[in-house]
Amino acid sequence: MRLAPQPSAQPLRLVVLVLFATGAITSPVLSTGCPDRCVCDDQLVVQCAGQHLTAFPVNLPLATRQLIISNNRIVELPPLALNYLSDLVYLDCSNNSLTEVSESTFGNLRKLAYLDLSFNTLTRIEDRTFGPLASLVMLRMTDNPGLSEIHSDAFAETAALQVLDVSRNNLTVLNVTSLIALPALRSLGLSGNPWRCECDNEDLCLWVHLEGFKFQDEGQTVCGSPADAQGRRLGEVGVQLRALCHQTLGSWDYLFFVAIGFVIFAAGTVSAWVMGVVMVLYERYIKKKDGQPDEEEGPGDKGRSSRARGDHGNGRSHTV
Repeated sequence: MRLAPQPSAQPLRLVVLVLFATGAITSPVLSTGCPDRCVCDDQLVVQCAGQHLTAFPVNLPLATRQLIISNNRIVELPPLALNYLSDLVYLDCSNNSLTEVSESTFGNLRKLAYLDLSFNTLTRIEDRTFGPLASLVMLRMTDNPGLSEIHSDAFAETAALQVLDVSRNNLTVLNVTSLIALPALRSLGLSGNPWRCECDNEDLCLWVHLEGFKFQDEGQTVCGSPADAQGRRLGEVGVQLRALCHQTLGSWDYLFFVAIGFVIFAAGTVSAWVMGVVMVLYERYIKKKDGQPDEEEGPGDKGRSSRARGDHGNGRSHTV
């Protein structure tokens, strides 16, 4: 059986402070029930670790503040059962066989401050998975060998999150916007992942370079690909990627711009010619409609028009 690593002293102190702040240590027991093969104490702590459980424990006291189900073989966290524990502050699900979590899994756990999903078989973190956890302070999600994707909005609205550890998974890219959107984040673990240090991951590498003080193990956060970058730290390649991914224009780029310019020029010329023809035809039409002589009439035509006007005038004189 895999053994989950012991949490460091500082995270434990943080959790204890949160438990005191929420009253988990001094609250009275509201329910006397306790699941089989679990131990429940008067501090609202339910301890079910290492009991070879294959399903989420039932008959949990509704007032439970701490639930420890680590080192079992549980494959699913049922939303219906879990969300009844609305006062839950601490949840340790490490070293199980969980394959999936979603927004509905934690839909009613508004007070949850500590969540451990390490040493499971998660493969993908969906949109808004941790969105309902408005009080979440620490999230550990390490050692999931198949975890290769975390949605950019997975941590939406988890503004209280201070410690995030996704070390030793199978992550190659990570949308940095999901990290920038965590204003309280002060500690981040990314090591042990096969990060792809290419242009599509440039933002993450640059962010690691700029925010290196936040990393628990920056020296072990290294590139997994391409071959010429393997073993190099993300923070080191960030600036190089910025220069590499934003190079000056090449000959083909200039040729493309020349071709586009020619097409635009030709289209403009043709449009101007068509508009000119239309305007000339329209002007001639207006003049004919008003009975004005065409400007293109020759001298002979002008003479005939003058004689016609003279004859017409003489005729009127004789008549008078």
